[in-house]
Amino acid sequence: MGLFAKLGRSSDLVQGMASRLGIDYGEIVAADPQAQGQKYMRAVLRCSTCRNQDGCSDLQRETTELPEAPSYCRNAQLLAHLRGS
Repeated sequence: MGLFAKLGRSSDLVQGMASRLGIDYGEIVAADPQAQGQKYMRAVLRCSTCRNQDGCSDLQRETTELPEAPSYCRNAQLLAHLRGS
């Protein structure tokens, strides 16, 4: 998979996981584009290094809501923080 395809998939997975946790990433980034945009890009980059993207994709296909990010998620801490904000 090429770099841009990998980053696109990772962006979709980050957005999808956030959505299933009740987090509106678009709203968060819109509130502070510079700071939150950088945090979002770091989340996408972390996701792009995950070895379980297929499992994450399968999980997101199977459910529309989650109580928390799965333990293997490299963004679990960030998402828990955003959810608590």
